[in-house]
Amino acid sequence: MEYKQLNIDDISFFKEIIGADFVFTDLEKLLAYSHDETEDFSFPPEVVLTPRTTEQIAAILKFCNANKIPITPCGARTGLSGGSLPIFGGIALSMERFNTIIEIDERNLQATVEPGVINQVFRDAVAEKGLFYPPDPASKGSCMLGGNLAENAGGPKAVKYGVTKDYVLNLEVVLPTGEIIWTGANVLKNATGYDLTALMIGSEGT
Repeated sequence: MEYKQLNIDDISFFKEIIGADFVFTDLEKLLAYSHDETEDFSFPPEVVLTPRTTEQIAAILKFCNANKIPITPCGARTGLSGGSLPIFGGIALSMERFNTIIEIDERNLQATVEPGVINQVFRDAVAEKGLFYPPDPASKGSCMLGGNLAENAGGPKAVKYGVTKDYVLNLEVVLPTGEIIWTGANVLKNATGYDLTALMIGSEGT
């Protein structure tokens, strides 16, 4: 597919959607988002966007889908698979401002979190309530839960307790068209329809 290069009108649209303070085109920022922990690869985006709401992401994706502008979601960029590399340029869509633990439901042993929450921060938060979140990738002190989902991260405890996919019930997902969907339900047994949650986990940038 032939992608469109961004122009000043596109940048103005993004500033209108998320605010000028969260649209970055300076070289230092672009270079920072051009790589992960994969060696020797660097693909600078044309712009870095740091939205804060699902609705903002939906508006961005809908616009980019209509205009053939490539988007690469990214988090802490600690991965080793290249999943967060913006190889086609375009937009690096950072989840860093989605950093809230919305709820820890002790009774049902469930939590609702945003994708930019640091793995270790979440582990510490549930530990304070006497609970345990097993997935512990080597970068747990800096990697984000959204990236853990994209990579289906594990860690040493995976041998006994499993990997990230084994601890996810439901995801709020924005499709390329801008449509917002939920992939599952907040219950342990959900046999209705296709397992869209499993489809989304482990995408590694695809």
